[in-house]
Amino acid sequence: MNAYLPTLRQLQYLVALHDHGHFGKAAEACFVTQSTLSAALRELENLLGVMLVERTRRVVRFTPIGSKIAAKAVRVLREGEELADMARAQGQPLHGELRMGVIPTIAPFLLPAMLPRLRRQWPSLKLFLREETSPAACDALHRGQLDCVLLAMPFGCGDVDQEVLFDDRLFVAFPKGEAPPKPTVEAAAIDEHRLLLLEDGHCLKDQALAACNRPELRAEATMMGTSLHTLVQMVDNGLGLTFVPAMAIDAGILKGTRVEARPLRSDQGFRRIALVWRRSSPREQEFRLLAEALRKIVGNRAPA
Repeated sequence: MNAYLPTLRQLQYLVALHDHGHFGKAAEACFVTQSTLSAALRELENLLGVMLVERTRRVVRFTPIGSKIAAKAVRVLREGEELADMARAQGQPLHGELRMGVIPTIAPFLLPAMLPRLRRQWPSLKLFLREETSPAACDALHRGQLDCVLLAMPFGCGDVDQEVLFDDRLFVAFPKGEAPPKPTVEAAAIDEHRLLLLEDGHCLKDQALAACNRPELRAEATMMGTSLHTLVQMVDNGLGLTFVPAMAIDAGILKGTRVEARPLRSDQGFRRIALVWRRSSPREQEFRLLAEALRKIVGNRAPA
């Protein structure tokens, strides 16, 4: 057995440097000075007997073995956190820190209703929120940077468990006077040349297109919106039409505009909002308890 084993702190510094590619930014992320972080990594290299990082004035470049060790360090740190979570889960549920990721097409519409209720129900819960696109949130979840994620399904998030909260119906938003007279919109009636979509990385775009089952929509639509609010403003100015989920309409995203929305008529005309977590997490029972609370909070907003 080796006489020396890296400390979790040294591995944390190594992962931070690998993620940020800059000593100053890595030190800031770890709340230490740059000299402290650099000295700790020098010590790690000396005791392992290998060079992990090539240092130049302009760039930080990991050696091949350095990249492999950094990847392994991510898993070791995640296991260390889960060990602490396992002990904490035996005590008071939903107590202490919880890092939750929320995607941008959910965060501004669900959080205002969710957070005050959660604070009242679990005053000792310290909920830290991080808004990320779906791919980034799932990556952070598996790297141990997040404990759970509020996600719109279907979306491939890897080896996770989930609790479905509710189904969020999709609407088609039109400029004033362009909405069809019928109460719902057929996918075939959507003009692909006027369709505005969110940029890549937002799962709502793919879910809405899949619900329409029209491949030409993806090819012809304009993908330029950075947020649902931006798309609604573009529609209000007559630039085209877009998809808007029911939770955004319930939260008032169309207030102050002349935009008219109609439900999309499709067997898959909805996205499924779920709380997801790593399948290996020891906090499963806590997450299921949290999901049940969220279902009660948003139950009156779930579409029939």
